[in-house]
Amino acid sequence: MKIAILGTGAVGTTIATKLIELGHQVMIGSRSKTNEKAIEFVNKFDKNASNGTFEEAATFGEIIFNCVKGEFAIEALRQAGNGIINKILIDISNPIDTSKGMTFSLIPGLCNTNSLGEEIQKVFPNTKVVKTLNTMWSTLMMIPSMLNDGDHTNFICGNDEEAKSIVRNLLKEIGWKEEAIIDLGDITGSRGTEAMLQLWWKIWGVTMGTFSIKVVN
Repeated sequence: MKIAILGTGAVGTTIATKLIELGHQVMIGSRSKTNEKAIEFVNKFDKNASNGTFEEAATFGEIIFNCVKGEFAIEALRQAGNGIINKILIDISNPIDTSKGMTFSLIPGLCNTNSLGEEIQKVFPNTKVVKTLNTMWSTLMMIPSMLNDGDHTNFICGNDEEAKSIVRNLLKEIGWKEEAIIDLGDITGSRGTEAMLQLWWKIWGVTMGTFSIKVVN
């Protein structure tokens, strides 16, 4: 498939690398087509990697990954313009409030009774938003088997059942086991998975090495 990655940080480049390795055509998008990080990334590959603006990448992609920091996600998607209309948008971002430094909290207005996933769906009603992969370290997103042979939980939610099914199949191609993917229903499920970042932050502070969450019932 043709896949767009919005964002040039560690999450975006980690996801892009895995998808290129799987044989997908990937365009990494940023505010400027001359973004040095994006150009440096593309130059690592002989084929299936390109870069452009947010709008160029979104237009290119059949599926779009939003890997922009949560506080900038809405604006980046606005810059993507018509490129996201009627497309599946896999939202990885979390509404982390960085205004107080290392004091971890979620952005007011995007927690409790709302979420970033929901807000993106409201602002872009013709985009099929699917929230997933936002509760773990970026490398673990793309190599789930590195921890407990992949026996840990990844959540998924979104309003469009067909879009979720397509994303689920892509997750399985990446390496996620069917039984490890838990569907939380519509996009309001983002409230729960984004709020998990509060717990993730605390666990990260007292744990050495890679960790994840597993639902046992």
